Formats: sequence, structure tokens, C-alpha cells
Amino acid sequence: MRLLVVEDEEGLLSALAAGLRRSGYAVDTAVTGAEAVGKLTDVAYDLMVLDLSLPDTDGFTLCRALRQGDIQTPGGSDLRVLILTARGSLHDRVRGLDEGADDYLVKPFAFAELLARIRALLRRDVAGGNSVLRVGELLLDTARHHARRGERGLALTNKEFGVLRYLMSRPGYVVSAEELLEHVWDENTDPFTQTVRVTVGTLRRKLTAKGESALLETVIGRGYRLRDDG
Repeated sequence: MRLLVVEDEEGLLSALAAGLRRSGYAVDTAVTGAEAVGKLTDVAYDLMVLDLSLPDTDGFTLCRALRQGDIQTPGGSDLRVLILTARGSLHDRVRGLDEGADDYLVKPFAFAELLARIRALLRRDVAGGNSVLRVGELLLDTARHHARRGERGLALTNKEFGVLRYLMSRPGYVVSAEELLEHVWDENTDPFTQTVRVTVGTLRRKLTAKGESALLETVIGRGYRLRDDG
């Protein structure tokens, strides 16, 4: 899943981005509202972590513009917004949610709680809101970062886990390489590399041991499909 973190305190921004990347997310960053708007209009992010106190605007204004459609995002209305701010008054918390935020977390915060809230927001429309995804023999526990096929555990890299999670949220559908690149990798990835093809290839080999049926298919000219027939 691809996240945008909007925060003008560079030390905190770097720490957040590093921690979220270690947790398997693709992360882009912005330090101003204008920079955030530019990235939101170009990329279909799954979730935005938004500070309220930005140098050129406030997060309330950015969130309201997003929800009113003044900022046209490639992903439409699916973008989740988590406000992360030092402003913890009841008035601010209520206003943030009324302006369209999906959640509101006050600084200082525990990183584990931030991760839990992000997971909760990202699974709202997937698998009935459960942190565990199941497709046939495949099980993916997004909270514990654990995957298995039947009784066989799968040792996946963060990117392989991200690709599998995205495909398991869309079983039976063809997902293009461009879509995977946009949702699993960040802005620092060269779009002309073979990174998606290589990652899908290693994931396919890990999903299919000797004697097992292939679950991940290549649809020539279109992308990849995770079979949902077990």
C-alpha cells in the first residue's frame, strides 16, 4: 500500500517515513500543502498521514478541499486521511473529523498505535474489515506480517508481501504492472526498471512449491491475476 506523509518537521518526517517503510509500506513525503496537492493529483495513494500545521496552509483546509473534490486524485474518494498533529483539543479533533478525516491521532504518539490505526483504515473495504485476508489456500495476516499457503509458511520480503496483499484484495481480477508499481512502490522507484516483473516472479515461485497448483498467473499484455479458486 502506498502512503503520503505530509509533515513539515523534517526530523519527524524522516523517522515516520523510515518506520513505515520498514513496516512494508511504500511512502512518499511532502513538507508543504502545495507539495502534497501536487503529489495527490498525480498518484492514487491509499492513505495520507496529514499534519495540521503546515507552512503554507493548514491541514483542515487541505482535507476539506480533498473531500469537496477541489483536489482531483487518481484514486477518487478511496483515499484515507489520518490527521497526526499536536493539536489535541476536543474542538480540533471534532473539526478534523467533520472536515473529512477518517481518524485523528495526537502527538506525542506511540508508533505501534499509528501502525494499528493505519492498518484499521486500510482494511475497511477489504475482507469485511478483517486484518486477515484469505483467498483459497492463502492466508495473509497484515497485523502480524505473516503469510502462509495451507500449513506452509511463506518467507516474503516487504515488497513481495505488499504485492500479495494488493492481489489478495482483488482476487480473480487482472492487475497491471503499472497499478502494482503505483500502490506498492514509492516515488523513488524508476518506473522503467523491471522491479515489478522480478518481484512478481520471486513471489510466484514462493507461492508454488513442488506438486502445488500455480496461483499467480501472468495475463500477457495486461498484467497479473491471483486465482481465487483455491
